Amino acid sequence: MNVTTDSANWFLAGDAETAKIPADETPTATARISRGRTRILPRALRQIVGMVTAESLGVTPNQVSVELGDDHGVLTLRISTPIRVVSLERVTRDAALIERTGGTILARSATSQTAIRRRVGELTGADIGRVTVCLTGVDLTPERRVR
Repeated sequence: MNVTTDSANWFLAGDAETAKIPADETPTATARISRGRTRILPRALRQIVGMVTAESLGVTPNQVSVELGDDHGVLTLRISTPIRVVSLERVTRDAALIERTGGTILARSATSQTAIRRRVGELTGADIGRVTVCLTGVDLTPERRVR
C-alpha cells in the first residue's frame, strides 16, 4: 500500500482532495493510472488498531477504545483496554504459569505496545509514533477442566 503524506493530518482525513476518474474509463485503464492516494479513514484505522490490540492482549475488539492523534505528521495511539489474565488462585498454585502466559501484566503491556506499533504499521503503511496502552481492568481466563 502506498500512502502519501501531503499534509500532516493525512490519516485523519484532513486533506479532502481526491482524484476524479472519468466515467468512461474502464477498470483496465484505471489500473494504469499511477498517481493518486490511498486514504484510511479514522473509523477504519480505529477498528484496525482495536483488532490488533484485542489479539495482542487476549480480549474482544469491542472492549478496546482507541484515540488517534497527530504528532507532527506521525500517528499516535492512545488505547484503553482490559487485559486477559489467569486467576490469582491458579498463579499461587503454579508460579511458572506467569511466564507461560507471557509474563507479568506490565511486561505484557510493554510487549503489546511494540507489537501494536509494528502490526498497525504493516497493515496500514502509517508511520506510528507513540503508543500508549491504558489498562482499564482485567478479563479473567475461565478455568477449563481437562478430561
